[in-house]
Amino acid sequence: MGNVYSAQNIASYLIYELNEGHVFVNNMSIQNILASVESKWQEIFRHSAFKEVVYVNEEGYTVKEVFEAYECYGTSHIPLPATEYYLKYGTFQLVERTYAIPNFTQEEIRLVQQALTQYRYKLLAKAS
Repeated sequence: MGNVYSAQNIASYLIYELNEGHVFVNNMSIQNILASVESKWQEIFRHSAFKEVVYVNEEGYTVKEVFEAYECYGTSHIPLPATEYYLKYGTFQLVERTYAIPNFTQEEIRLVQQALTQYRYKLLAKAS
């Protein structure tokens, strides 16, 4: 059975992976890959991959919190995951940090990597 993660954390994983491979990634591509991850997750585990509510409408698939976090990039490349503010218990210092990468199981990594591979193939098909 698969775990349920924050879509922000999964988006961080996607951004790091794509940037490491020098692959273009923007807000719409993140939404597209999240849709693919969600579809595969539902198929295998029979539940959502995300804690957040997913919106599907005529414009497409959207995880609102993720979309809003990367909205400032427009159609430009996203170099780093979005940041969150964190207040450690017992301290008075607010720390800004990028969203953490989930601790996926091997099966979950395989599903997410399939979605990334599918995205890379789509980019290659458009380029040729």
